[in-house]
Amino acid sequence: MRIFTILSLLTGLVGALEVRSWTDTQGRKIDATLVHADDQTVILKLKDGRETPFPLANLSAVDGKYVVNSREELAGKNPTKSVDTNGDRSGPNFDSPWPETIRFSEDPEIEIIEEDAVKKHFVYASANYRYVCDVRLSKTVVKGFAVMFEATHLFCRTLPLGLYGGRKTDDKLQIVLFEKYDDYIAAGGPPSTAGVFMGGRAVVLVPLTSLGVRPVGSGYMLDHNKSSKTLPHELTHQLTPQSYFGKGAMGWFTEGLAEYIANTPYRAGTYTVRGNLKPIVEYTTAYGAKDKGGRALGTKISMPPLKTFMLQDYPSFTAQAQLNYGCGLLITTYFLHLDGQGDAKRIKSYLKALTAGEDAEKSLDLLLDGRTFEDLEKDIIKAWGTKGVTFTFGK
Repeated sequence: MRIFTILSLLTGLVGALEVRSWTDTQGRKIDATLVHADDQTVILKLKDGRETPFPLANLSAVDGKYVVNSREELAGKNPTKSVDTNGDRSGPNFDSPWPETIRFSEDPEIEIIEEDAVKKHFVYASANYRYVCDVRLSKTVVKGFAVMFEATHLFCRTLPLGLYGGRKTDDKLQIVLFEKYDDYIAAGGPPSTAGVFMGGRAVVLVPLTSLGVRPVGSGYMLDHNKSSKTLPHELTHQLTPQSYFGKGAMGWFTEGLAEYIANTPYRAGTYTVRGNLKPIVEYTTAYGAKDKGGRALGTKISMPPLKTFMLQDYPSFTAQAQLNYGCGLLITTYFLHLDGQGDAKRIKSYLKALTAGEDAEKSLDLLLDGRTFEDLEKDIIKAWGTKGVTFTFGK
């Protein structure tokens, strides 16, 4: 019996209470502060200032009651809440520090939901994801790739950018896995891709080969050295609030952010955020580390006027994918790390406005912050020039 049924009464509690010891259903403890809760997830603030999501169903009964009893106090501190257009509550973490390292070191605790060989329908679950596959996989194999999914989820939720989107089914984000690449294409996966987020269905489609899963005898094994920048990219799209997908944000920011996540060095459940500018530049200007793929734009990049670039429609953006995805990554990274005092202040104000339902195009004024687009172009040229990248904007 799940102990958190009554938590469906909660509608997005946001605030901050005292530091206390939290216990999960396995008896593991952590000291943290409750800052947010909805009917599926609590956000706990750790001693180092990092905010991390935690499934309500994994908390002890005592902690579940604590969340319920804290409802009025939390709501009193924050009488209003921001609601995304798809019904997801925005995160309260804009004031959190930028993480240096994201480490998912927990056991993914894989659950077998269904295994029907006749229907070729096999369903597995980790803390935040539900994996639907057309072949039977061992718990060990699912656990192996679930670490990457959960680490990316933790990375997105921890970034102080309000990445609290994601439409769930049965309390989980949905992943559909395919043994054969042709079946992935038939289901809507674009040819020559390693995975894709289907916004209308709120699912990520993934061929097993992208995860390093291959048949061996009568079963399957996982190549732990197999990695793909595509999957973190698509998982980021799945967690991006719908309010960020408006004109003036969709394209340069939504793709730039997904590229930022995907090009932050990852290995065995750990994203090394500190010092990720070098691999981002390598990926954009050349073919990335050890020629593992990149935009190959060179260190001298010519692009349209910044206003035109930001306001172009999405078909136009994707029509020149190499240029626009690469420039979107560098422009987004500029606002995250190089703009102003390097504190992402302006882009946070921009995202807060989008979260509050402001017009996406008009909200660009918050990125300008009194500057003209020409002034902003000069600031971008200067900032990236110190990193060895020369920008030229069209007239």
